[in-house]
Order: sequence, then structure tokens, then C-alpha cells
Amino acid sequence: MSFHCKSIRYYRCGSDKRNGAMTMFLRIFLHGFLLLNLTSLHLAQQENDIISVDSSLVLLNAAILDASGKHVSGLQQKHFKILENGAPQEISFFSSEETPFAAVLLLDTSGSMEERVSMARSAAIRFLDGLRPDDSAAIYRFDSKVSLVQEFSGSRDIIEKIFDLKADGMTALNDAIVKAANDLSKRPEKRRAVVVLSDGEDTISRHSASKALKAALDADVAIYTIDMSTVNTSGKQRMQNQAALKNFAEKTGGRFVSTPGGVAMRDAFKNIVDELGVQYTLGYHPSNLKKDEKWRAIELIVSRPNLTIRTRKGYTAKK
Repeated sequence: MSFHCKSIRYYRCGSDKRNGAMTMFLRIFLHGFLLLNLTSLHLAQQENDIISVDSSLVLLNAAILDASGKHVSGLQQKHFKILENGAPQEISFFSSEETPFAAVLLLDTSGSMEERVSMARSAAIRFLDGLRPDDSAAIYRFDSKVSLVQEFSGSRDIIEKIFDLKADGMTALNDAIVKAANDLSKRPEKRRAVVVLSDGEDTISRHSASKALKAALDADVAIYTIDMSTVNTSGKQRMQNQAALKNFAEKTGGRFVSTPGGVAMRDAFKNIVDELGVQYTLGYHPSNLKKDEKWRAIELIVSRPNLTIRTRKGYTAKK
């Protein structure tokens, strides 16, 4: 019996020790858990602060060209002035370095492009061939719907299925621009572009041209439009289509290229790639803090004369 009591006392003693160790472990665990959560909360608050500040930054990617159409280098922040609705703004970000860009090529494969799909495909190959090591590009096709052909990559190689593209269906140009802008908005590069190869006639999009333009401006995307209309397109229809393509290009700081072919197309794509790599990037926090969904006109002024300035024409203040 005495042996049994000793065993019980020993068991209780061991149990007490284990309970004490467990209590100490729980205290350490709870302390660490609380500390970890407080740290995470603090970091999250800091991150939210950063996001809330950066979200108000308006970025301008500007191509500055001389009278011969060549890029003007050597400009400094002091040479630039930004006006928003006529009011001077303080430039808080400036970069003149050759930095990587992200681009989306939108290939129109609707029925109206039957005679020019092969030309659009060749243009895509030429564009990828001009990419620098750190640049990234994706390819989409659009007809009645928008479809991914090749994901974002820095590779100059093009996948084989692009050679299977055939013209068919209607034209969802606006939807394609919205899709490209949304995808580019998730990219880390500050310089972003959409290159559209199309005859410009939208026949089925769910989004309007103004919605597509807004999506591009919200994502800091410049749109370069290549007119792929055929010689058989009527004069009035062609003018309407070109007006749509020109509007996308002019409002976002891109460029409109009239119907290309052969050497003209090769030079057009080389110039686009070169231009994207050497643009000036400027940013400012608007002095007008109202979030009223109204259009804010932007004017970029350079102190040197006789220069062509291509950049976005404005943006809509987000709520």
C-alpha cells in the first residue's frame, strides 16, 4: 500500500511539472502570437498608408521628339511643367532612364480582317523581336470575344498557335482594350502600352469607347493604334474607323499609324519599341483633392521650343 501511495505522489508530482511546463509554453505561445499579430497589424497599417498615398499619384509617360521625329534626351525635371485644368502642379516623381515596359498586342481577327491576319501576325513577330531583355509583352486576339494567345513574357519567341489564327466573327475592340488595360494595371512596370492592330470598327463590344479609354487612363496605359483597314473600305467608313483609333492614341499619349505595309510596318513597330524604352516618366499628386468622377485635363509643358510632346491628355478623378 505504501508503495502505491508513493507511486501516486510521484505521478502527481510529474503531472504538476508537466502542467507547469505546459502553462509556461502556453504563456510564451500566447505572448508570441499577440506580438506577431500586433506587428502584422502595424505593418498592414503602414502598407495601407503607402497604398493610400500612391493611389493619388498621377503618372505621365511622355515621348519628347524634335523636329525630325527623334527622341530628345538630356531633359531634366526643371525643364518640365505640369498643369491640371490650368493649375500648376508640383512634380513629385521624375525619371528619364531607359526602364523596362510592359505591353499587350491586340490582334484583330474578326471577319473584316480576313485579308490582313497574316500581316498582323508578322507585325506581332516583329514587335517581340524588338523587345529588350527586361521588357515584357503579351498577345491577345479579338473577334466576337477576347482570347489570350501568349502570356506576358520577355521571350522573343512566339508560340506556334499564332500561325493558326483565322479571321471570323464580329469585332470587340473596346472589350479588348478594357481587358488589356486591366491586365496591365497589375504589372509592376511604370511604362505600359497597348498596341492595337485593327481596322477600328467595333461591332459587338459590351463596353463603350469611352469606358475603354477610361480603363486605359486609369491603368496609365498608352495606346498605339495601327490602322489595318483595306483599300476596299469606303471613304466614310474608313474615316470613322480611323477617328476611333486616333482618339485612343491621342488621349492616352500613344500614336496612330496609318495603314502600313512592308518596310513601313517594320519601321512603325521599331519606332514604337524604341519610344517606349526612352520615354520620360513624371508623377504628381493633384492639388485638387475632390474625388468627383470629373475629367481633369493635363498639359505637359517643356521649356525648350519646337518639340513634339506626346502624353496622356487627362484622367477622371476616381471616387
